[in-house]
Amino acid sequence: MMIFTYSRVSTLDQSTNMQVEALKAAYPDAVHRQEKKSGTTTRGREVLNLLLDMINQGDKLVVWKLDRLARNTGDLCKIVDHLESREASLEILDQKIDTSTATGKAFLQMLGVFAEFETNLRKERQLAGIAAAKANGKHLGRRSSLTDEHKKEIRTKNAAGINPTELSRVYGVSRGTIYNVLKNAPLSLSGEL
Repeated sequence: MMIFTYSRVSTLDQSTNMQVEALKAAYPDAVHRQEKKSGTTTRGREVLNLLLDMINQGDKLVVWKLDRLARNTGDLCKIVDHLESREASLEILDQKIDTSTATGKAFLQMLGVFAEFETNLRKERQLAGIAAAKANGKHLGRRSSLTDEHKKEIRTKNAAGINPTELSRVYGVSRGTIYNVLKNAPLSLSGEL
């Protein structure tokens, strides 16, 4: 039986030290692996996928906390199903869950549902905050690189025959930006620019 531990943080400036220390204290002789990748999906997590490929019958994958492994119920279920298909198990140290037991399996599924619920609540709060900011007239996103005066000049120069490629060089913006300025030109009462 082999024991593999997995530590993960989302960004390069974060550290896995606390996770690694806890995992090494529990399983000093295990194969320890770590990576710095977002946990929102299992795609692109090469170290995790390598461990899942290496695990065989009787082996165990150990993580410090559930969210270090998966952030949604779908990914969590896929990982657990994969481990079960290989007759291996999962242990989560912090919550004292071990899928080699029926209680551990049931508890893990409940935790997965709550973890996904928490993620969805966080998204709802974020969207509510964005809506409130917009309602209060706050500008969200990158500021326009062109002033209203620039936009007026672009329309005038284009009407005089200067093409969008040349205008993009003159104003230091992409052709797409020039096309958006021309497309969003306000019409005068006479129907002209």
